[in-house]
Order: sequence, then C-alpha cells, then structure tokens
Amino acid sequence: MAVNLSARQMVDDHLVAKVRTILKETGLPPHYLELEVTESALMEDPFAVAAKLQAFRALGIAIALDDFGTGYSSLSYLKHFPLDCMKIDQSFVRGIPGDRNDVAITRTIVALARNLGLKTVVEGIETEEQLAFAKAEGCDEFQGYLFSKPLPADQVEALLRK
Repeated sequence: MAVNLSARQMVDDHLVAKVRTILKETGLPPHYLELEVTESALMEDPFAVAAKLQAFRALGIAIALDDFGTGYSSLSYLKHFPLDCMKIDQSFVRGIPGDRNDVAITRTIVALARNLGLKTVVEGIETEEQLAFAKAEGCDEFQGYLFSKPLPADQVEALLRK
C-alpha cells in the first residue's frame, strides 16, 4: 500500500509515532507500506525529514520519491535521504514516444535511479506505446489510466480479481 505524505505531515514531530500506531491498530506488516514524499516535502526541513525517513526505514517501511523532476531537482540531496524508489512524474511521460526530450529525460531518470539502486515507477501511462517504452527501459512498475482510472474502494477488489 502506498500513501502520499504532504510537506506539512513531514514536519509533524509525531508523524513516526502516528504511523507506528496505525500499523499496530491495522495489523498491516510494515513491509507492505510505502510512504511517498515529494522533493518539496524533503526540503521543508531536510535534517528532520531525513531522521523521520530513517525511522520509517528502521520500521521496515519503504520510501518513494514521488513526482521526481518536478520540484527542486537538486541531485545533491539524493544521497542524503534513505530512498527505495523513484517515481517518474507523468509530465515526462505524456510525450513518449514522440517527444525526444521526454524520451531523453525519462531515460536519464531511469538510469539515475538504477545507478542509485532504486526501484523505478513510471506514472501516467496512458498508451500501449508508453508502456512498451517504459518496459524496454527496464522500469519496475507502471501506473496510469491504461490500467485503470481511479476507483472507489469497493470496486478495487473486482479489478484485482480480473
């Protein structure tokens, strides 16, 4: 299960305790949880955020950098945060395969993630051509309307069974 965290949540001094409590109350094993943070959320208070992310990792929770390339895009901070996954923003995927700049940027992000030992998720897959490109580049996971539009919770089970 992936959960987006806002910049505001990332500066909450009780966030780690809240997540720990939620895991205990729900019985969800921590390795099934992935917390997604944006570049801007990381930069709110980098030292405090890094400490929180380390605490989440110690609990067994995965950390994803969401919407990569749309925020600060400072490569220097990538080495300071304990990340497991880099999610490529849909703004770079929309023009694939026809826009050579989108192709180049996406390939570069995938290579960067791979070299940092991070899993890659491509957001915004809407066409078979975009999916084929992402697969050919070696991306690990894919999200987008090609697979499903957002659904109410009661319809997700039926989709997964299909």
